[in-house]
Amino acid sequence: MNSLFKINTLSYPIIRKSLFLLMIVLSSCTLKKEKQEENVKLQNNSIISYANRYSLERKNGYSQVSVINPWQGASDITQKWYLVPRGLKPPEGVDSSAVIFTPIRKIVCMSTTHLAMISALDEDNSIAGVSGTGFLYENKLIRKVENGLIREIGYEDNLNKEMVIRLSPDLVMVYGVGSESAGYIGKIKELGIKVLFNADYLETDPLGKAEWIKLFGALYCREAMADSIFKSIEEKYIQIKVFIKENTDNNPKVLLGLPFKDTWFISPGNSYISRMIEDAGGSYLWHETESSFSMPLGIENVYLKALNADYWLNIGSVNTRNGITSVDPRLADLPCFKKGNIFNNNKRVNSKGGNDYWESGCLKPHVILRDIASILHPELFPDKDLFYYIKIN
Repeated sequence: MNSLFKINTLSYPIIRKSLFLLMIVLSSCTLKKEKQEENVKLQNNSIISYANRYSLERKNGYSQVSVINPWQGASDITQKWYLVPRGLKPPEGVDSSAVIFTPIRKIVCMSTTHLAMISALDEDNSIAGVSGTGFLYENKLIRKVENGLIREIGYEDNLNKEMVIRLSPDLVMVYGVGSESAGYIGKIKELGIKVLFNADYLETDPLGKAEWIKLFGALYCREAMADSIFKSIEEKYIQIKVFIKENTDNNPKVLLGLPFKDTWFISPGNSYISRMIEDAGGSYLWHETESSFSMPLGIENVYLKALNADYWLNIGSVNTRNGITSVDPRLADLPCFKKGNIFNNNKRVNSKGGNDYWESGCLKPHVILRDIASILHPELFPDKDLFYYIKIN
């Protein structure tokens, strides 16, 4: 989503300049087309069905992973890794810096969202360091932190390099909010440690996000287990989605989020949460939009559209109606506010602020789907309590 050529043509005749520039444009288009075709080919040969940000190919004696456009705004970028079982030789001609020997024994994660997939594969003991240990939700992991088995390694520019060196992980898994030249990523690489981008948060399909567990399965040589876990998730999600579609005939309009100061950052219509709302039998207010980033809009613009909202979800750290009006008193005039149709995804939050929605939710899209459908269409699941969501009173 991100000029390869910088040329001084001042001394060229006009016609030569035009022809030369035309050749550059054609060459650039050809390169871009070849790159797009390569990415399509990667997906076609991959065992991945829903995720668009990576492919995974199982070959004779190793697996090949290609992480595609792994950060916001990335375009035509593919990072290739070769996962080779310990004791075997890497494919001939492959750069050793692109080889990860499996199973990995020790990992450092820059996001707590990666931990649920590692735990699901019973590989908690491999987690040596985490960025943001104070936001963990899972008690088993919290105890490991308390016992010094998982160490805090800091954030981005405040990365504790000495701690990372001491931990000596096989791999550091990062999430891409910037380019691969981001300061803290460069620092990790300088330490001679391999850095793998995890772009699950950029997936627009809820099942695509969950399908990243197959990458962890390959890293830990637990492919069969990962495939089984994902298959179960897929079956449950599709079953609930079909049930919702067959038993609803209206699509309540949904508002998301809360303004920060004078700006409301709106999730685009091609986002993960927009897709989830659609699958749950709702209609997201900005479903027709498309963007690679959250869209900053003025409160007034959002307010006018929000007058049509039937429900209001995911309001951040606010836990009361008074908390909402303290942000902007005008929000109390929204019909969804007056009706009390406000729900937040923070039912499972511990005393330190760790929110399980952001931890285990990546592997439970079917549970999130059922929660949202229960809110929008309460008649569908009358005997089911909300798991991640809670009504705001």
